[in-house]
Amino acid sequence: MNFSVLHKDAGSGARTGKLVTDHGEIDTPIFMPVGTLGTVKGLFHRDLVEDVKAQIILGNTYHLYLRPGLDVIEKAGGFHKFCSWDRPVLTDSGGYQIFSLAAKRKLTPEGYFFQSHIDGSRHFFSPEKAVDIQRLIGADIIMALDECTPGDAPYDYAAQSLTMTQQWLERGLARFRSTDGLYGYSQSFFPVVQGCVYPELRKQAALYAASLDAQGYAIGGLSVGEPTEVMYQMIETVDPYLPLNKPRYLMGVGTPANILEGIARGIDMFDCVMPTRNGRNGMLFTGKGMINIKNRKWADDLSAIDPEGTSFVDKIYSRAYLRHLFIAGEMLGPQIASLHNLAFYLQLVREAALHIKAGDFTPWKNKMVGQLETRL
Repeated sequence: MNFSVLHKDAGSGARTGKLVTDHGEIDTPIFMPVGTLGTVKGLFHRDLVEDVKAQIILGNTYHLYLRPGLDVIEKAGGFHKFCSWDRPVLTDSGGYQIFSLAAKRKLTPEGYFFQSHIDGSRHFFSPEKAVDIQRLIGADIIMALDECTPGDAPYDYAAQSLTMTQQWLERGLARFRSTDGLYGYSQSFFPVVQGCVYPELRKQAALYAASLDAQGYAIGGLSVGEPTEVMYQMIETVDPYLPLNKPRYLMGVGTPANILEGIARGIDMFDCVMPTRNGRNGMLFTGKGMINIKNRKWADDLSAIDPEGTSFVDKIYSRAYLRHLFIAGEMLGPQIASLHNLAFYLQLVREAALHIKAGDFTPWKNKMVGQLETRL
């Protein structure tokens, strides 16, 4: 994997770049749709490529490990062939999903013991096993196993957690560097910078991760209950300590406004389930603000879903029709909303790149953030 910074904004940390993998090039800043189980819920890959213009998607190590299982994925020749996706893929380590299991997990210095949410079967992930699984899945970019602490974790717990996460990182990176991919193409390994909401821990984590000379860096443990301004503060805290010539990935974030604020703080890569999950529940994101399409006010609104949208659904379907689909419980409604939202997210990061190149990113971002957070 190669990464190059192409343009920098004079008034912020925003930048454009190009990330090159063996499965294709990625223009940054980029939003990555979440394809947890090898599918972005409700959408065909064709629409992701041609309509959304997705350049990379996420797979989930925890979920793919449990089903269909590693034997099936290996027999298919890796994740790309299994799900017929020929563009880049990033997998997380499974740490966040195990963190979410609460009572069904046990954390030790060796790794995570956990029970499957499907059938209660018992499993174990170590830093080394997380690398081995992601090698077998065949993702272009793989993540280090980490502990994701809650946003309100006490300092002492967060400090202990960070020490263990750094020990796991060292073990995971050693495993990655001592093994090869299984399918004839290169893979890259990203450390995850943790530290909860404590600036000194975040700084320590960023310095340690940067010392490992990895191919990119993820910032984790944010958007897990802490106030939005604290999230921005943590990004600003680690910014001076991460290499400028490597991509930076903010995990699990977020709203359109969060993404623009992240770009302003030097973030290159984003993912989040929000555009699809919220879409399935009738929430549409637009450049003018958010629409709850289930509200009665849209019942006879025959205007296009989003006159400024780039998806084919934005022009040919009306808001009244989309509301009708949701109220009637038709599956097409969540599909249309999900497709619209993802196309909007990708359109937003492309627009951000254009304004970075033009030199007016900051005033454009400030105007857009106000609009994006409006409820229509």
